[in-house]
Amino acid sequence: MNLRFSIRLQLLVLSLFLFTIPWLGYRYVWELEQYLRTGQEQTMIGTARAVATALHERPALFDSQSAYLKDVRPGTDLYAPPIPTPIQLDGKFSDWNAVSGLSQQYGEGQVVSWFGKVADFPPVTLSFNHMVGRYGKYLYAMFDVQDDSVVWRASNALAVDQSDHLLISVIAGDGELERFVIAPYSEGWVNAFKLDDTPGGYRATDNELRIQGRWQLTGEGYGIELRFPLSMTTGALAFALVDVDDPASREKRYAVGTANPNQADGMGTVLTPSPEIERILSGLKYADSRVWVVDNHMRVLARAGSIQSATGFKVRREEQQGYPWWQWLEQHVLLPLYYHILTRPPAGFVDELQGAYALAGKDIASALSGTPDSLWRLSPDSKAVILSAAYPIYIEENVMGAVVVEQTTNGIRTLRNRALEQLFHVILAVMLLGTLSLFLFANRISNRVRTLRDNTEAVIDDNGKIVGSLPAVRRVDEIDDLHQSFAGVLNRLQQYNSYLENMASRLSHELRTPIAVVRSSLDTISEVKDPSQQSVLIGRAQSGITRLSTILNSMSEATRLEHAIAQEDPELFDAAAVVSGCIDGYAHVFSERTFQLKISLEEAKLRGSGDLFAQMLDKIIANAVEFSHNGDTITVHLWREGKSVKLSVTNPGPPLPDNMNDNLLQSMVSVRPDEERHKSAEHPHLGLGLFIANMIAGYHKGRVQLNNLPDNTGVCVVVQLPLAV
Repeated sequence: MNLRFSIRLQLLVLSLFLFTIPWLGYRYVWELEQYLRTGQEQTMIGTARAVATALHERPALFDSQSAYLKDVRPGTDLYAPPIPTPIQLDGKFSDWNAVSGLSQQYGEGQVVSWFGKVADFPPVTLSFNHMVGRYGKYLYAMFDVQDDSVVWRASNALAVDQSDHLLISVIAGDGELERFVIAPYSEGWVNAFKLDDTPGGYRATDNELRIQGRWQLTGEGYGIELRFPLSMTTGALAFALVDVDDPASREKRYAVGTANPNQADGMGTVLTPSPEIERILSGLKYADSRVWVVDNHMRVLARAGSIQSATGFKVRREEQQGYPWWQWLEQHVLLPLYYHILTRPPAGFVDELQGAYALAGKDIASALSGTPDSLWRLSPDSKAVILSAAYPIYIEENVMGAVVVEQTTNGIRTLRNRALEQLFHVILAVMLLGTLSLFLFANRISNRVRTLRDNTEAVIDDNGKIVGSLPAVRRVDEIDDLHQSFAGVLNRLQQYNSYLENMASRLSHELRTPIAVVRSSLDTISEVKDPSQQSVLIGRAQSGITRLSTILNSMSEATRLEHAIAQEDPELFDAAAVVSGCIDGYAHVFSERTFQLKISLEEAKLRGSGDLFAQMLDKIIANAVEFSHNGDTITVHLWREGKSVKLSVTNPGPPLPDNMNDNLLQSMVSVRPDEERHKSAEHPHLGLGLFIANMIAGYHKGRVQLNNLPDNTGVCVVVQLPLAV
């Protein structure tokens, strides 16, 4: 089964290729987004470099001990994050929720000293959660202690080591070890006592009112919250809780803590975010980025800005302008349609580093090894893409930390969406207009082709006879050319049909006289007895038969010539030489006429057949002789015009009838009067001479034209043939 596709359907299918335009535009914008991301990455590395430049070679900004540690000992080296609000010293720990993720668990594995004989080491029944934090110029500490037996200091006791107590050790500004103890009589507000300089000694020398807090009983033990100035320590710090379980003997059993408070070289460090660095970063909170400064152990020293607003750059939506109907269409139809494909940047997302006090990542690790780097990551809820760039901070050619700058790609995504919105507007308009134009164009073409079909069918009746002609049209395009071609074909078919219809009458007219002569001669010869009269009648009959033979030979000449042309191989010949040779022969054959030859070129190379060319000239000369009189001059002229050669034969005589110039080149068309055509019984005129000449000219890719002379005193036949290249 053959499927039929109309022109409209074909153009509609071809219009589907317009859908490649949005795909190409979409891919282009995505590629542009990749370039923008690369640019954002380079910009962020540049921002990190600029911030790091402000921190290079400034050792005072970093902790003198913790920044130079080769290794950080979790639980011993303490990190004091900034606390959003001052801690209320009530022993309830609710104020620590913001930084509770940094707390450390201490127990049997963190026993820093034993009291008594080694063989009598008791089981460890004390453990606690501990962390420190900073607010302003103060360091806060909390201890959530699990203790099976809480022993208070006796009300009349002067010794501070015969009950559960907390030891605090710091390295002061002069580099000396200072120890403090808190041993309360009961729960409530507490202060510390300063201990003497004797290693391991417990003699209190003075009250230390700068250390203050609360000791509060809990269901599993007790809780401690303390506060003391940061200025009390240069960074070295140790806490230890000493457990006393027997209220009768009050013997110290063991101490669990961050480090041994009696050994200065074993103390841990406390790292607090640097206020000086935070002041340097404070202006960057307006830079549309989140900036971190970490030490060489990836602990946060300072931060500025919020990642929720760090979009890289702001994209402001321009105020909508234009017609209200367009704004409604865009907001309620187009944009909802587009955002089935596009994704809007989230208004909020999960930030896993919110409140983080230690960072990790290959970009930071690379920066701490001395090589700037960047890292792309997804937020935990996969709503945002976050880019971070890290740059090392140098002090005396050593990496002491890194600057980390973070931004989301929300700004780029918004810009991408804005570009795609405008691109989709244009593409949608182009596709709609293009499809509509193609449809209208296809409809117009289909209608014109259909009209041409209907008009063509209308001029041909059911019997195949051409009964009209196609209307004239102005030639604009190929369909008009096709219309003209159809009109020409129909015209030629009509002429051919007329020729076929008239052929019988023409043949009957031409054959009637010789047949009548033969019949009358044969009918009469039987009645005539005189031999001389019979000879005359026989001669008349033979003359009629000869004329019939001549007519039949003339009619078959055109057919034989067509077969000869089909079998003829083209070759180069000189038309000037052929014309010169033929004219010499015509002067002898037609001695009653004068022939004048004019050749305006040296040679005329044509591709075809010299013999056929001579036969064509014979027919034209014979026609000129027949329409001229004795003593007339027949002029033959050969010349070049452009890339063609022209041959003209001019003879005096009667002019051509009006509108017969082209008809005379057709078969069996003649304008001779009947008496002229029947003057010679041996040479009847069937109008085939110019028809054969035109056939030969067509074989040589040329044409024949008939024209009256301007003064109507004769006829000029012009043959135009292309020169061989």
